[in-house]
Amino acid sequence: MISACEQPRGEAAVEDYSAEAANFRAEIKNFLEEKLPAAWNGMGGFAPDERAVFVANWRRTLSEHQLLAVAWPSEYGGAGLSQMERTVLAEELAGAGVPSGTDNDIFSIGMIGHTIIEWGSDEQKNHYLPRILDGTDVWCQGYSEPNSGSDLASLATRAELDGDEWVINGQKIWTSQGHNANWIFVLCRTDPSTVKHAGISFLLCPINQPGVEVRAIVNASGHHDFNEVFFSNARAPRENVLGGVNNGWAVANTLLAYERGDDATTNGIRYGEEWQRLVDVARDYGKLDDALMRQRFVQAYSTTQIMKFMGLQTVARSLRGYSQGPESSLNKLLWSEHHKRFTELAMDVIGMDATAPSGRDSATGVGVDDVGSPYSSQAWVTTFVGARPGSIYSGSNEIQRNIIGERVLGLPKEPRADAGPWNETKRS
Repeated sequence: MISACEQPRGEAAVEDYSAEAANFRAEIKNFLEEKLPAAWNGMGGFAPDERAVFVANWRRTLSEHQLLAVAWPSEYGGAGLSQMERTVLAEELAGAGVPSGTDNDIFSIGMIGHTIIEWGSDEQKNHYLPRILDGTDVWCQGYSEPNSGSDLASLATRAELDGDEWVINGQKIWTSQGHNANWIFVLCRTDPSTVKHAGISFLLCPINQPGVEVRAIVNASGHHDFNEVFFSNARAPRENVLGGVNNGWAVANTLLAYERGDDATTNGIRYGEEWQRLVDVARDYGKLDDALMRQRFVQAYSTTQIMKFMGLQTVARSLRGYSQGPESSLNKLLWSEHHKRFTELAMDVIGMDATAPSGRDSATGVGVDDVGSPYSSQAWVTTFVGARPGSIYSGSNEIQRNIIGERVLGLPKEPRADAGPWNETKRS
């Protein structure tokens, strides 16, 4: 039964979307064959220092061939590809185990770049978008705070106008890749006298200034991916508001939709490849003769296929002109819950080896290890630990269920106890 489900390693799911999509897929396959090293088997073949060098050079290669910000219109330096072409490209990159950019490009291109295109003024688009593409500006996200995580709208970081500058005071936390960024998009409270959602602005703030301090957070798996950021009279130009003063909540939700739902069909590929790796490990451990173990593997495989078909649904809707909305919460909920269960299965497969793991560490502190990584009990344990917070970051799953219930299914909203002005709510 397991063998019947096995997928060719390193191959993207080839869907007959259209003749044009098939031609584009062939172009990307040729590009990868030409530009990747001989006998390429994924990023897992690199040592950590080699990995960083390759990613920087690979980003340059993608940029030279207009395959870096493919969803951006050509007028802003993007490739102006259709949603179908974007999906094909993402599938082929994921299937080959090669990145679509650097870790910070998730924030720079995938989040703030898209959001500037949607909400920015002409001046903001012309200034920031080219600098994102050439790597001059490297971005991170300033949303969560120590007392404002799931209830993000209760944030307390303040921004006040002082002449032609915003003066920012407060703290952000869980700032992924903040140590590698020189810009941060920050949600700040600019009007504490109004209802909490209404008094927030979305500011673009330079990090390299005396008023901004980035402190490392080492996570449970021993990786430094997150940071906390302190603002002490930090300054940003008055015109660095995106989407208008006190309209930051609407801008923030636009960006969150990109964060939670832009993976489309690639999640099914990445987690499907990880599934195949664990099947190989389970076979080596002699665990596939156990009927219950096989049932759990089949359940996990079914979930990766659901991810794939949900991604295809997202693509089909976008082709009809529907942009990402609250349905993106379904994707986040599915992959995060799957990965927690799946890595628990991995610990049951390797058994006692999980208590004293050995071998190379996982390349990432969260998510799936690199394609092509050799077997290592240490890497599987790191992946297990990294999967634990998946139900919290990118918006806790409890909040995702509320969004799905209220905004997708149309269920009654929960009663609110904090509908008054933010400053009165804080005092109470």
